[in-house]
Amino acid sequence: MAETEGKFDFAIDRGGTFTDVFARLPDGSERVLKLLSRDPQNYKDAPTEGIRRVLEEETGKFFPREQPVDTSLIGWIRMGTTVATNALLEREGERTALLVTKGFKDLLHIGTQARPKLFDLVSSNWFYFSLSQVFRRKLSMGGAHCVLCGAFSSGSTGDSLEVWRELDLKSVEKDLKGVLSRGITSLAAVGALARRLGFSQVSLSSEVMPMVRAVPRGYTVCADAYLTPKIRQYLKGFTSGFKGGLKDVDVLFMQSDGGLTPMEQFCGSRAVLSGPAGGVVGYAITSYSQTEQKAVIGFDMGGTSTDVSRYAGQYEHVFEATTAGVTLQAPQLDINTVAAGGGSRLFFRSGMFVVGPESAGAHPGPSCYRKGGPLTVTDANLVLGRLMPSFFPRIFGPGEDQPLSLEESLKHFRSLAKDINHFLGKRKCPDSKSVMTVEEVAMGFIRVANEAMCRPIRALTQAKGHDTSQHVLACFGGAGGQHACAIARALGMKSVFIHKYSGVLSAYGLALADVVEEVQEPCSLQYSQASYKELDRRVDELTRRCRDTLGARSFSRSINMEVFLHLRYQGTDCALMVSADGYPGNAQSCRSGDFRSGFTKRYLKEFGFTIPDRAIMVDDIRVRGSGKSGIQSVVKAKMGDGKGGYLDTSVYLWEELPCSHTIQGPAIIIDKNSTILVEPCCEAQLTEGGDVCVTVGSDPHCALGTELNTVQLSIFSHRFMSIAEQMGRVLQRTSISTNIKERLDFSCAVFGPDGGLVSNAPHIPVHLGAMQETVQYQIRALGDNLKEGDVILSNNPCAGGSHLPDLTVITPVFRRGVSGPVFFVASRGHHADIGGITPGSMPPNSTSLQQEGAVFTSFKLVTGGVFQEEAVTEALMAPAKYPDCSGTRNLHDNLSDLRAQVAANQRGSQLVAELIDGYGLAVVQAYMGYIQSNAELAVRDMLKEFALKRRQQTGRLEVEAEDFMDDGTPIRLRVKINEEEGSAVFDFTGTGTEVWGNCNAPRAITLSALIYCLRCMVGQDIPLNQGCLTPISVVIPPGSILQPSQNAAVVGGNVLTSQRVVDVIFRAFEVCAASQGCMNNISFGNETSGYYETVAGGAGAGPSWHGRSGVHSHMTNTRITDPEILEKRYPVVLEQFSLRSGSGGAGKYSGGEGVIRKLLFREKVVLSVLTERRSTRPYGIMGNHLLDMFCLYTPGGGGYGEEEEGEDGAKSESKRRRLNKTFPERGSVFEYRMAQEGV
Repeated sequence: MAETEGKFDFAIDRGGTFTDVFARLPDGSERVLKLLSRDPQNYKDAPTEGIRRVLEEETGKFFPREQPVDTSLIGWIRMGTTVATNALLEREGERTALLVTKGFKDLLHIGTQARPKLFDLVSSNWFYFSLSQVFRRKLSMGGAHCVLCGAFSSGSTGDSLEVWRELDLKSVEKDLKGVLSRGITSLAAVGALARRLGFSQVSLSSEVMPMVRAVPRGYTVCADAYLTPKIRQYLKGFTSGFKGGLKDVDVLFMQSDGGLTPMEQFCGSRAVLSGPAGGVVGYAITSYSQTEQKAVIGFDMGGTSTDVSRYAGQYEHVFEATTAGVTLQAPQLDINTVAAGGGSRLFFRSGMFVVGPESAGAHPGPSCYRKGGPLTVTDANLVLGRLMPSFFPRIFGPGEDQPLSLEESLKHFRSLAKDINHFLGKRKCPDSKSVMTVEEVAMGFIRVANEAMCRPIRALTQAKGHDTSQHVLACFGGAGGQHACAIARALGMKSVFIHKYSGVLSAYGLALADVVEEVQEPCSLQYSQASYKELDRRVDELTRRCRDTLGARSFSRSINMEVFLHLRYQGTDCALMVSADGYPGNAQSCRSGDFRSGFTKRYLKEFGFTIPDRAIMVDDIRVRGSGKSGIQSVVKAKMGDGKGGYLDTSVYLWEELPCSHTIQGPAIIIDKNSTILVEPCCEAQLTEGGDVCVTVGSDPHCALGTELNTVQLSIFSHRFMSIAEQMGRVLQRTSISTNIKERLDFSCAVFGPDGGLVSNAPHIPVHLGAMQETVQYQIRALGDNLKEGDVILSNNPCAGGSHLPDLTVITPVFRRGVSGPVFFVASRGHHADIGGITPGSMPPNSTSLQQEGAVFTSFKLVTGGVFQEEAVTEALMAPAKYPDCSGTRNLHDNLSDLRAQVAANQRGSQLVAELIDGYGLAVVQAYMGYIQSNAELAVRDMLKEFALKRRQQTGRLEVEAEDFMDDGTPIRLRVKINEEEGSAVFDFTGTGTEVWGNCNAPRAITLSALIYCLRCMVGQDIPLNQGCLTPISVVIPPGSILQPSQNAAVVGGNVLTSQRVVDVIFRAFEVCAASQGCMNNISFGNETSGYYETVAGGAGAGPSWHGRSGVHSHMTNTRITDPEILEKRYPVVLEQFSLRSGSGGAGKYSGGEGVIRKLLFREKVVLSVLTERRSTRPYGIMGNHLLDMFCLYTPGGGGYGEEEEGEDGAKSESKRRRLNKTFPERGSVFEYRMAQEGV
């Protein structure tokens, strides 16, 4: 890099609300500046204005605003920006066309087919505007023996590809001219032809992200084409503010991966995390000590949300992440965003304190901003005296000339406190405090917000096998310092580090960052001796390209190269991007390093085991080169009370504190850009570099009683849910099967001593409430025979099971001095095979339970702490004694996953014990009951509201509905509502009798469907527990399809009948029209491979929305295998996967359309189909022949209301929903939860 001595260097973070400027002056001194990102009355562009102000004030020369800035004094400029993020959130990118293979025009609309929010019946739309299909097609041979055409080529992975259809360029040119004629100039497609025709932006998926998997690569290339023109538009405006358009100035932009890139190469797909990435680089370089090597948690709390990340000597990247509903396949820092920032809104709902996810935004902002905004976390801090208006600039109010308003915040809090006290008084609960002060209410919301932010930090660390307490909390962002001590204390951390530039750390991080060049290409080699030479050759080529690019940017000696291989065990989908750092090459490895050792050590750390006898596959080769530039971080650090009153608190100005000065809490430290609260029992010290290190002491909190405290109710809700989540993390880490480890088809839950559900996370619809039936059955069946050290295994439908592959493992939690279990913890996981008449244990033609696999009722899997391997093996092999049946076909995975479930339960037991140790058994059980009561209250309120509306409309408090299975079996429901109590009787009398096939649904399935429907109708987040069903009485006639006999086949009931039950309930309550009503279960296989999928259809329309097309609805949310992975691993060609036009129901709001899915088989397979809504019985097809085509046409959803026409005769469209009503979460924790809900 060129030297810039004697010049001004600028690092600028342009955020949504504020723009932060860090400037290094010619004499080496530093200056920071913060200004509004938008202030059109005073300046056009905030970064330009920041540079102008610094130059003018430091040189004493006049730089007119209306003239371009003289660049002769500027050395370099580095920027991070939210331009791309905002365009994605607001759907304000460039109109874009997509060129895609024929048969897949709707591929990106369907995507993974999973809906983003499990209980949201309304879905948003994708953003491309035009489509053209081309006939070109190359097929992966995938080990198939059948050759279709005989013409071959080699792909970028090295795989042999069969050319099935050639590209017709004339036809493509005609289509592209038609796209241009509609004013669309941005294209995600082929290159040279489109550029010649005049497209201004052409993004190629093979260049933007050369990784296998069509759907995320398609999203990424569309996002690139959609966002890059907006970035160029911004850059054009930015450079126009300088003389010569910044031609002679080195201008770099921060990318999502934490590296800088030249302005002209800054593109949309790599820009989404440009803003927060600078903060990660800032805290990583300034707070991590290479000598102590203590990992750091970054905690960036802004106005709208909080970003959480981790650094332990290397940046942690993810290579696929979702932002605003768009999945991007590109290197990104693992930044986890939670909707709990200073602007997060405060609510009191059904007796519970709730923070976010709705945000007040920059406008109108919190109520203290004087613009009519709502109550927020910022208002709570202001009321508690943690923010001091006299230290804030007078930029608030309509004229932006007034101070923060404590009066406005107090007015809103008094009103909210009045509502809360009215609620507490109305409940007439002798155990609850009847009156809360304004300060107690404000402090309550602060505590709830803190706990909400602790959950993702726990998940981020424990998911990868790290102890959360063994980290330093690096706090930055405008609001973070007010919460840092409390967050650290709750997580068991002992140290908090706050850099002197914490208020502008994202900008400072830009000044510290390296210039980065990354190159990557897909691969399909086995990591073995035979492939080392080829791997080394390809690594050398990528390294050369990377070095040449950085060399052209004036880097020479200061280039650091890192080589990564994307590795996975053969037959699994869990790939890790592995560096050989610390593992030098040897005779048994690549020249670039011993990647096998790096992979196995990391796999063991994250998942708790390795698979020594399994080959390791290389999916991608990646080289990351970084050029050292910018400034150096000079100094490294050496590592209202809420009770209705106030504590005397010293206030210090940060700039006036001497080095090594020690401050005892409570105290407040203030500078121009941030406020730090040093809580009681904490000690702050100023380092040599002017940073603040806080030592966090233990909190001598007052003992909590068993009386209801509404603040603690919200905190306990988070804690119970956190226990279930951490159980799930252990299960995912220690399991071995694809179903549990990668598809995340499991649920973990905590239960009370009566077996009532307390918390269930994550939420798989068909598991909701069902495990409660299983636990309560064991309590009745085993009673005093349950001993400490016992673990129970059950899957029997008559014992609360759903279908046999779902094995439930239950562990009673005992407490010294108490005779029986004080809690139960349980995990339910879908095992790939437990025997029966077909592989996968989901036969479409079963007629008895024994044909579906091994049955466990109250089986002691562990007795006295000893795993009963011999007995459970015998039980898993027992189905072989029945005609045409086999025992389990994968005993090894069964045993491994059962051990993983036991380990998950053990973790849950430990966490429950820790909670009891902290609060006492009586308190924990009391709040368990309060949380269940809270869910009950939410359901009662919903039923009362519905009853009032129903009585006013019809004068009746009964509703009823019916639907029919394809064989004519009716499902009938009559609901009688008690308006005064908010209770209801759900009576399924009249439902058809048990059937000879397998569409019988155990009682637990109906209860799961009922809880799902109640949660959707409540319309807000509530604890999903036993309380949801307390106001509900359920009548199901014995011997019916919804409560079959003991030996009835049930596999279809779990996946088909469950959907019909939901449709009937929603029909009775007029929530929405019927959805596709099944899950379309498809499986095929032979002696060498097996495959299973469920296929999407149309969702039902509602009173104000069109039904979503090509999506899974209600009781399933399974992600479908990517087309490229499907064809690569199985002997099949996906001929078509698109929406079935016209299949959605008509109405004022039309139903979603089903899909067409055509599979062309290249080997002999056995095909099984389990589906409904065809007016015929579910069928199975056995023994398909070579080159047979299977065509699946899935149902659409029903329409809602009378069809209306506009003035031009066209159907009316519903209003487009804003995507940023709540701030979208992101990061690996969010991706994990979405994957879990996508099962």
